[in-house]
Amino acid sequence: MATTAQTSIAAHPKFEPVIGLEVHVQLLTASKIFCSCSTRFGAPPNTNVCPVCLGMPGALPVLNKKAVEFATLAAMALNCRINETSIFARKNYFYPDLPKGYQISQYDKPLAEHGYIEIPASETGDGSSGAGSNGGKPKKQIGITRVHMEEDAGKSLHEGFPDSDEKTAIDLNRTGVPLIEIVSEPEIASPDEAYEYLTRLKEIILHTGVSDCNMEEGSLRADANVSVRPRGQKEFGTKTEIKNVNSFRFIREALEYEIGRQIDVIESGGKIMQETRLYNANEGKTYGMRSKEQAHDYRYFPEPDLLPLVVDEKWRAEIARALPELPEARRARIVKEYGITEYDAQVLTVSKSLADQFEEAAKAAKNPKRVANLVQGELMGRLKAKGISIEQSPISMRGVAASADLVESGAISGKMLKDLYDLSFERGKDFDVVYEEEGRPQQSTDTSALEKLVAEIFAANPRQREQYPSKESLQGFFVGQVMRASKGKANPQAVNRLTRYPGRIPKIGDRVGILGRNDTFEIVDVDETHWQAVVRLVPDVGCKESILWSLLVFLD
Repeated sequence: MATTAQTSIAAHPKFEPVIGLEVHVQLLTASKIFCSCSTRFGAPPNTNVCPVCLGMPGALPVLNKKAVEFATLAAMALNCRINETSIFARKNYFYPDLPKGYQISQYDKPLAEHGYIEIPASETGDGSSGAGSNGGKPKKQIGITRVHMEEDAGKSLHEGFPDSDEKTAIDLNRTGVPLIEIVSEPEIASPDEAYEYLTRLKEIILHTGVSDCNMEEGSLRADANVSVRPRGQKEFGTKTEIKNVNSFRFIREALEYEIGRQIDVIESGGKIMQETRLYNANEGKTYGMRSKEQAHDYRYFPEPDLLPLVVDEKWRAEIARALPELPEARRARIVKEYGITEYDAQVLTVSKSLADQFEEAAKAAKNPKRVANLVQGELMGRLKAKGISIEQSPISMRGVAASADLVESGAISGKMLKDLYDLSFERGKDFDVVYEEEGRPQQSTDTSALEKLVAEIFAANPRQREQYPSKESLQGFFVGQVMRASKGKANPQAVNRLTRYPGRIPKIGDRVGILGRNDTFEIVDVDETHWQAVVRLVPDVGCKESILWSLLVFLD
């Protein structure tokens, strides 16, 4: 749940935060950025390694072409300018999981620069760029300083092996895995905006297909730089960096805490130290880890073993042809094309897979809006309860479309659909298979049988029946009783029609019509217990029949 402007520390009357985010995204290549070792997650420690990624003397890096294409595609999706020539550089520092003693990255000549992401503007309108490109709600642009390529480091292991309480182990499988680092401008004004920025960024990257953005496996990692300054001041305050936060929610919480901490330090007369801090999610606090490095501490210089990377106009055009429809454009289109709400579109495009499957079902169904409702209300809830993804759903989008059409045509009721969905999940089978196994159940369309059932329900509930003429809300009670008695098989629209109050209690001698018929009738008897009237055709031809009051139309 988003923090409101009233409760967020970012709304402090005297100070304002300035936030910038650095996001590392692992590219979904089969091999590493400078060698042919596998990038597969979960392999036994130190098995996906070779002389190149271990930094052995004489081993030379060879750039992975697919990594360049994925990085360029991501940068294009983030509205960046692709630099024709970029330079790899050595970032020198010593750490146990960095076997070469340096990381190959990019520094002053990155792959791409000057992009942006649009997020919903804050309620105050600060930073708003006005209405969005689709004419919707106001948007705020968060600038992207740069997108550059680099290799990942290894991983320090502190548990899960003998003597882990005394020693640290090193797994170098991750060394050399291709990354892009996406650096935002310091234009994020609150923890909520940081959360929105990260959410939109992840959506865009997932739609491009260049990464799975799996935070649990480290495929997407975000560090936050934050400072505070007096409101209206142009100069930045001293920043701290919050590292190793493993969810967007925790990043928001960490920023809330750190902004409050910095304000408290300043107001008490202290000074903010430029440092790297860690967030303890259990305590909801950040703790200092080490002093924050400056760029010159890394002694960057051009990588002598790699030529400048040239992405010329022809190659850029070839990569651009693989650029898919991005989330915001897709939302605008499906709202217009399928007649669903902006909220529905937001939910249904949270991933490319879900959006693709929704469109497949919507095109096949008679009513796309009903498909959207079923995906959100029936399918996603069950998937969440089971802890599985849309790709693992036993009900395919073809099954959702089929079920939507059955409800739309009145063949099954909402209650019947819920029961069939439950059976699909219990049996692990698609909707159409379960529907056939259950004998293709149908709502009751036998009007005479339904009229008899309604009459029985009226007779069984005398107190509510007597109150009904003066308390029309009781119709819902009778509808519920009929649906329960029919085990959900009665057509709800027919039940509503048969239980409605006709406007007055019929009397003998009243001239009436009957819904759906053109003849005139006269009431010759009234059965208040079953809410029925005995009528005869006018002129009298000696034919009488019992009719529910709800079907009567009074002619005088």
